[in-house]
Amino acid sequence: MTPAAHPSKRVRSAHVEWVQERMAERDWQIVADVERLRLATGAQIERLHFTAVAPSARGRVRRLVLARLVKWRVLTTMERRIGGVRAGSRGLVFALDSAGQRLMQLDTARHEQPARVRRPGTVTERFVAHTLAVSELYVALREVERRTPGLIVEAFNTEPASWWPDGLGGWLKPDAYAALASAEFVDHCWVEVDRATESLPTVGRKLRAYLDFLNRGQLGPADLMPRVLVTVPDEARAEGVRREIRRLPAPGDELVSVALHGQAAEVLAAGLLTPDGSP
Repeated sequence: MTPAAHPSKRVRSAHVEWVQERMAERDWQIVADVERLRLATGAQIERLHFTAVAPSARGRVRRLVLARLVKWRVLTTMERRIGGVRAGSRGLVFALDSAGQRLMQLDTARHEQPARVRRPGTVTERFVAHTLAVSELYVALREVERRTPGLIVEAFNTEPASWWPDGLGGWLKPDAYAALASAEFVDHCWVEVDRATESLPTVGRKLRAYLDFLNRGQLGPADLMPRVLVTVPDEARAEGVRREIRRLPAPGDELVSVALHGQAAEVLAAGLLTPDGSP
């Protein structure tokens, strides 16, 4: 599977400058999130960036904005459409196009940040489905943040920005790293988004790598050990992962927890909320 629009053409610097002068604040926010996530559907982008638009006009405005960004070569659409043809542009999968890459490179250089701009080339159906599952967690976290005053999604990194040196010359490779903040605390978490495509023993080996990292006295982001959340598609898979957790030496059962995909954002936020639901 490859990007459907302009798969190999480069853009001239003059075009990038032309686009840069015309980008609205929401355009920059959309591009930053697509860069962060690598892939996002039209529906996910709508939930992130078009909630201020009246529901009756939301779909039309989103279609116009995304079509303009595709025309400008800021975004491109993948060949896959989530939900079939009837899903329309909500089901389109978007990635950064050449101009979008260049814009983000200019932005990271201006803020003296290391460039990590990525545009997918040929990718598999499995890669797309997994990446969109991680994107869905980010969108759900932003929705929880929006309806919970005082809760802030301080950081959300996807691969490879979520990876961390394991202290042995290799890497821990969580699918995502999230930091959620309240007025008093910041909760750090590494997330494994499990779609039941790997065997449970393979999942168990991943979890033992995190536990070994902890038991060797290694530290992750913010000089602490993030907790580990495994998100799963259904309760049967959750029970299988729980069995793997029970096989871990102490303190494996304190380090690792499990949540269904659809509940993962609420579970992540729950660690910062008081009994009345406030941070």
